[in-house]
Amino acid sequence: MRCPDNWSDLHDGRLEQLVPIAEAAGRSTRAYFGNAELAVEAKSDASPVTAADRHAEQLVRKMVAERFPEDGVLGEEFDPQPGSSGYRWIVDPIDGTKSFVAGVPLYSTLLALEHDEETVAGVIFIPALNECVAAATGQGAWHRPMGSEDWVPARVSQRKRLSDAVFVTSQVDGFDARGAAAAYKGLEQAAWITRSWGDGYGYLLVATGRADVMVDPEVNLWDVAAIRPVIEQAGGTFSDWKGNVTNHSPDAVGTNGRLHREVLAVLKTAD
Repeated sequence: MRCPDNWSDLHDGRLEQLVPIAEAAGRSTRAYFGNAELAVEAKSDASPVTAADRHAEQLVRKMVAERFPEDGVLGEEFDPQPGSSGYRWIVDPIDGTKSFVAGVPLYSTLLALEHDEETVAGVIFIPALNECVAAATGQGAWHRPMGSEDWVPARVSQRKRLSDAVFVTSQVDGFDARGAAAAYKGLEQAAWITRSWGDGYGYLLVATGRADVMVDPEVNLWDVAAIRPVIEQAGGTFSDWKGNVTNHSPDAVGTNGRLHREVLAVLKTAD
């Protein structure tokens, strides 16, 4: 069975390193997790950052530089590192820092590989749960569940009605901040179950068929670069709120594909 452990012949060995680098960075955050005295700083956009975020991103940059010194790196916490190979690694060291500092184990480490400005692979790793989903274009999406060392195919759900669906998001007031409270309320009322604490974990739930819709009202490239290949290779659909298939919009939605049009119709109330 082909799985991320056997990607050594793709992209000159880069795919073989994608999961190990993401997991090394994610596991480094465990030393900080649950520490009530961990210092939390506010960045210019008021979002939180900790030493764990910075250490994890520095580790990714170090590992990439050692293995692929001509590659570029884009991360949330430090300035972009230019490259000359046509490859760029995009990292969000802790996606869900608010969950992390609150002691909620549903934060993730996100790592994507981009070639000639097109994302070709992505990893969502949940350090506190030791759960991972990895995907590469044309190679499918693969899931390593909690408590297992084996990779199994990741597939989205088959649900066809929003009224039967599980809708997840990261933070409800993010909808309010962009004047889209009606869109959130519409999805909450239409869905069977609604839960937050989403972030990268919410997209992992969609990719593995446990949730059906994940919506983000505000994103940056490092929040979604790894997400798109995971959702698409698992059989789902990823786009912005207008239906454009892109990593470069300020919002995002990932679904099992069957519900995508219905979800976009609700999101139009935010226009």
